[in-house]
Amino acid sequence: MTACLIVDDEHDIRTLIALSLRREAVTCHLAADLTQARAILAEHGAELSFCLTDMHLPDGDGLDLLDEIRAQFPLLPVAVITAHGQVDAAVRALKAGAFDFVSKPIEQQVLKRLLRDALKAHALSQPPAAIAHEAPAAAAHEIERDTAERLPSTPDTPPLGALGRGDQTSDSPLIGASLLMQNLRETLQKVARTQAPVFICGESGTGKELVARQIHAHSGRAGGPFIPVNCGAIPAELIESELFGHKKGAFTGANTANLGLFRAAEGGSLFLDEVAELPLGLQVKLLRAIQERKVRPVGESAEVPIDIRIISASHQDLNAAVREGRFRHDLFYRLNVIELRVPPLRARLDDLPALSAHILHKLCERERRAPVMLTADALAWLAAEPFEGNVRELENRLERALALTEGAVLNRPALADEPLPTAAPLPAEGMSAVWQVNPATSPIEAEEQRQVLHALQHTRWNRTEAARQLGLTLRQLRYRLAKWGVDS
Repeated sequence: MTACLIVDDEHDIRTLIALSLRREAVTCHLAADLTQARAILAEHGAELSFCLTDMHLPDGDGLDLLDEIRAQFPLLPVAVITAHGQVDAAVRALKAGAFDFVSKPIEQQVLKRLLRDALKAHALSQPPAAIAHEAPAAAAHEIERDTAERLPSTPDTPPLGALGRGDQTSDSPLIGASLLMQNLRETLQKVARTQAPVFICGESGTGKELVARQIHAHSGRAGGPFIPVNCGAIPAELIESELFGHKKGAFTGANTANLGLFRAAEGGSLFLDEVAELPLGLQVKLLRAIQERKVRPVGESAEVPIDIRIISASHQDLNAAVREGRFRHDLFYRLNVIELRVPPLRARLDDLPALSAHILHKLCERERRAPVMLTADALAWLAAEPFEGNVRELENRLERALALTEGAVLNRPALADEPLPTAAPLPAEGMSAVWQVNPATSPIEAEEQRQVLHALQHTRWNRTEAARQLGLTLRQLRYRLAKWGVDS
């Protein structure tokens, strides 16, 4: 049996919500204020599957009730009711631990979605034996399908509850037994149960998208799509139609209609990577889409409802971007409801042996070659590296060493950067004269110019091969050449 607590001082609203939920085979306990809600919790708290409470009550605040429920029944999902347009109130509730929010007037479809998501979140937080007992037949079937069939069928998805373990005995792709990684896995497990927007911050190469995928995989939306979007890789003139869609003929070149990535993520999660790269004009439209949970395709006059969870990430300091006027404060406030920090590799060097072994195992499987081991001196050399590119740099370095080694052991010489054979490097002072390079602004940039131009000389100006050897994308290499004014 599914039971819920509805707390609202308006009799008509309580009655309408109860009528809608009873059609879904939900037993409703109604309260007009905090006093009645506390009495119901004392008598029926253990039976409840979720709670829906107004923010403003005659004898207190809905956040007070939220705090009390979190203390007494920490696994009970609580959603709050806010007045239309009260985004600040919704954000405060989500930061305080609310599962989700809904604005007045409450539409029936929105209420059904809230019920569905709350039941999934409640079921995922229960022991496996309790799931079928807690949920009604239809919801239990849906939960069983999402958790027992879809999750295990995905190779990268660990079993439910695995992320909360302190050791690295689970199948979690977040490798490492360091305290930082233990805390990240435990926090991620809690975050996954809510519908609140999550902002993931961390340096480039730390694995922010991997964290986002794990949030999705361990949430009630795991059965839905996970749509990643690199906001910095889409041209500014196309990004609105890519995100929100467009109708046929909306602009030159729009020969067919496009649903857009927001609607492609329906029922699942949308991951906005490098969200700080979004143009200011689009940030306004993104804010409205998040607040209203509707999008307007380019060329359309009507908005379309969406049911997605927003996860965003950036390697930039968004607080600094807000201060500099490059990022809207209200959008930052809305995206950064829950913040997850992914630690850099240099802060968790205890994980380096396990992480290196995992990467080498994956590379050897891909290349269909016998397992390769790292020597102690190779690990010691790796531990002394700064790893500004973090895990991505480690993977690139190991892949390069593996490609140049035929044996079953990787030692320190195999990992160290050796001069490229067959071509002598040009002297640093000769670079500008040969390729007319703009003067470097720092010693670090000068060394970067030397390495890039050396690789280009070695590959006979094959930019694709040079980028591969340097561990860069072709786009990153072209950006550097354009910045330095190199004439090929």
